[in-house]
Amino acid sequence: MAVGDVSMPHMHVVQGVKIGSAEAYVRTNVAGVFTQNAFCAAPVHVSKAHLAQANPRYLVINTGNANAGTGKLGMQNAQLTCLKLAELAQVEEFEVLPFSTGVIGEQLPIERLTQGLQPALNSLNDASWTDAATGIMTTDTTPKGASEQFELDGITYTMTGISKGAGMIRPNMATMLSFVATDAPIARNLVQKMLKISADQSFNRITVDGDTSTNDSCIFAATGMAGGVEISSEDDARYTVVLDVLSRVMKRLAQLIIRDGEGATKFITIMVDGGNDTQECCDIAYSIAHSPLVKTAIFASDPNWGRILAAIGYAGVKDLDVEKIQVWLDDVQICKDGGAAEDYTEEAGARVMSQTEMTIHINLGRGQAKDTVYTCDLSYDYVKINADYRS
Repeated sequence: MAVGDVSMPHMHVVQGVKIGSAEAYVRTNVAGVFTQNAFCAAPVHVSKAHLAQANPRYLVINTGNANAGTGKLGMQNAQLTCLKLAELAQVEEFEVLPFSTGVIGEQLPIERLTQGLQPALNSLNDASWTDAATGIMTTDTTPKGASEQFELDGITYTMTGISKGAGMIRPNMATMLSFVATDAPIARNLVQKMLKISADQSFNRITVDGDTSTNDSCIFAATGMAGGVEISSEDDARYTVVLDVLSRVMKRLAQLIIRDGEGATKFITIMVDGGNDTQECCDIAYSIAHSPLVKTAIFASDPNWGRILAAIGYAGVKDLDVEKIQVWLDDVQICKDGGAAEDYTEEAGARVMSQTEMTIHINLGRGQAKDTVYTCDLSYDYVKINADYRS
């Protein structure tokens, strides 16, 4: 997908080093959400600490090395990266946020990385979002980006974002990185709130393999460069408009990660409704999405729907009345009243399973809550990619 440019932040890649700059604009407000993995990477610790001090001026991203599980030296290297870039850009060290993605447990090649900072800094003015999306890829097969324009009070604004990730994907903000920016003016406290809401509807509703990365990070910047009065209250009618746009852009980015999942051949939407609360809907959806038996059956186009029922049953939701549960594959009902639907046929199930996109719909028959999770199948290539990851 071609990615539309926005004025800020600019990004470019040189020698595997990716830099983004939110520089020189006092109105730029930045927020972040990060992995919940207890073994989170050194750059996550540093980014959170720096973001708590001030709005950043630069983002620096390296690929091929996660700088996670690297102890005190890894923390020092993350801090040194910020210091070196700050010296070159003539900003404060805490105005730089570092990000890393790649192999866990190996130290950063810090000398080679810092040597690439000046060339990357020099290239900022010639960079595009596509350059940035390509530069942060690891096992991704394609750059991922989304952009949307919207109008507020006669002013046209743009929301653009990029993401990377194909494996070790079950964000819980929290290997996934995403950077989104708009030229609309938004107060900093609302930037953080909007990002959290949108992340919960997008990156926190996808899974490839159930593994939450040590490095998951998502940044949202509002530069205000297109002008207009700053949005400073949730009661402002413009707040809902911008939040809806942000949620759509982030959901598209999240779904692109699933479509490019390692070895993926099919895109699967798992929709659970009729629950008592969204938590139990998510628990059941993730139980299905993480089941190797369900995912391999879908890869094989085998309508072995009993595996779906088993995943519902062990999801840990209390007091389920299985006789009220209904299950569909797209428009084909496979389960009703605790057993096979009367008009279900293997041929109909196989037809849906053979599609490259499908929806598994479960109604729990016990409430009004609903939620949706996106995942992919599990193929031979997933095993090959991860078996050869460090080769």
